[in-house]
Amino acid sequence: MEAGFNVALQFTPAAEAVVKELLHSIATAPYLRVGVKGGGCSGMGYMIGFDQKAADDIEMEIAGIPVIMKKAHTMYLAGMEIDYRQQDESSGFVFTAPQ
Repeated sequence: MEAGFNVALQFTPAAEAVVKELLHSIATAPYLRVGVKGGGCSGMGYMIGFDQKAADDIEMEIAGIPVIMKKAHTMYLAGMEIDYRQQDESSGFVFTAPQ
C-alpha cells in the first residue's frame, strides 16, 4: 500500500466474493486494476480487470484484494462503491458514486 493515498474505494459483499473467486481461479495477473476512461459524449466510463502493476500505479489492499490504479484516477474513484449484480440475462460490476 502506498502512503499518502486514501481513495476509500469499497466493494459490496457480492463484488468482493466474485473478485476473490476470479483472482484465485482464473486471473492471469496478481492485481485488480480499477480505473476510468474517457467516454466522449456519453461521459466517463469505469473499468475493472486483472493486470500487472505499472510505475505510475498506486497499490492498496481492499477487503484482502490487491488493487492498483493510476494516480491520476484517484480523484474520480474516491468514495466509489463497486457492486456485482446478476440479472435475468446479464451480470457485471456496477460503480456507484458517493452520494
